[in-house]
Amino acid sequence: MDAIFIPQLTKAPERTEELQVKEFLPGLETLTPVRGQVRVQHHGNYLEVSGQAEAIVTCTCNRCLQQYNHRLAVNTKEVIWLDATANQIQDLPLEREVVLEDLVETLSPDGYFYPSEWLYEQMCLEFPQRQLCDLNCPGILSGTGEGSDKSVDSRWASLEALKKQLPG
Repeated sequence: MDAIFIPQLTKAPERTEELQVKEFLPGLETLTPVRGQVRVQHHGNYLEVSGQAEAIVTCTCNRCLQQYNHRLAVNTKEVIWLDATANQIQDLPLEREVVLEDLVETLSPDGYFYPSEWLYEQMCLEFPQRQLCDLNCPGILSGTGEGSDKSVDSRWASLEALKKQLPG
């Protein structure tokens, strides 16, 4: 997806640009291309960006460590404020208090909006925090119960040797 020059957006019909998406996004490993649409509308002092997209990704279960496929789906809307001082590098202290009103996205009104970066960020936010292959996933099944002849993983051999030295 090409970058959108923000001043050019004011000359578009209804000050809106709609992009169809059917591609792999750089940095986002998906099994299928990201498919959907992104809509950018200029409202004078802000951009209203909305998007719907989906793709299939491979996740690793946090319990059993098996890989499974997961459908990422995005249906979101965001306001990005246009501020002439947005891209200026300021000599800020390493630590400073930030008020809640400062926690907003801003772009220069004479700059560019990158829909592929925006969509990448939205897709990343949709990754599940808790990755489980199944709600009833039992986790890693241990073969070290009583009567088990299964050998210890070599990475744990030193710990197993230490365990045998401890009393009872």
